Amino acid sequence: MAEIRYLRAVNQALDDAMAADPSVVIFGEDVSEAGGSFGATRGLRDRYGAGRVRDTPISEATIAGAAVGAALSGLKPVIEIMFMDFTTLVMDAMVNQAAKARFMFGGQGAVPMVLRTPHGGGLGAGPQHSQCLEAWFAHVPGLKVVCPADPASAYGLLRAAIDDPDPVLVIENKALYAMKAETPEPLEFIPIGKAATVRSGRDVTIVSYGAAVKTACDAATRLAVDGIQAEVIDLRSLQPWDEAAVLASLTKTHRLVVVHEAVEAFGIGAEIVARMADVGFDELDGPIVRVGAPFMPVPFSKALETAYLPSADAVIRAVQRTLA
Repeated sequence: MAEIRYLRAVNQALDDAMAADPSVVIFGEDVSEAGGSFGATRGLRDRYGAGRVRDTPISEATIAGAAVGAALSGLKPVIEIMFMDFTTLVMDAMVNQAAKARFMFGGQGAVPMVLRTPHGGGLGAGPQHSQCLEAWFAHVPGLKVVCPADPASAYGLLRAAIDDPDPVLVIENKALYAMKAETPEPLEFIPIGKAATVRSGRDVTIVSYGAAVKTACDAATRLAVDGIQAEVIDLRSLQPWDEAAVLASLTKTHRLVVVHEAVEAFGIGAEIVARMADVGFDELDGPIVRVGAPFMPVPFSKALETAYLPSADAVIRAVQRTLA
């Protein structure tokens, strides 16, 4: 085991992928000379040259469109969109082109590209630099979406995404970039579509992803003081998601809480709740409860942002509600 930061794990995944496959290229705003806004690509230009690690104009639509063309031409581009909010400008390339190519070309046109982007609050970045928009992309057939919650997942899911023949969005919560954790050495691929049980329990299942996994674990630790054993599942992959793992846990605990930082309405949690209410109805001994952000933009104010983000207290209240 070795301790590694989340951001370093991202950098290591990119480094290892580029070393293993010369068709892997990286481009985006400030990713080359500056090493990216958060430092995820730092040092890669020195090792692989400006031809494989390219700075681009400030045009997210151009970045995504060029990546689709590069992928169709035989490269494996990894693009960085500085904040997930700016993915509003990549929708045509990702939704109408990358996601549809395999279908439109009768299975003969793969688009092996990765879009990396940070989402989430906690840094006081305000309503245009803090949104969690993953549900938009998870709704689109042809796209895969992953959201790692720890350094090992950040490495493993990014390597799997780069190796995937189809377009994958890798969403990283920027509040996790400084996170340190013990990870296995060497770091390994993590298959897309497989959840992880990060804490076992018998009384209630808490399903989460990204930064909200720590919130769920904090709540589970506090619940244990009162004798309530919560099982915490980190989805890791949002599209496809591990329905079987969630159902297996629900079958054991008979109660379910879903937690995410994104706005609660029409979020990833809504899909999980709908499916479990269908396929897991006979296992339920209490209502399924969602915990998410309120239906409003992310505040700039630190105090308001703290109140806006889902908390361990909110998860505990949700667990108490389903147990009642």
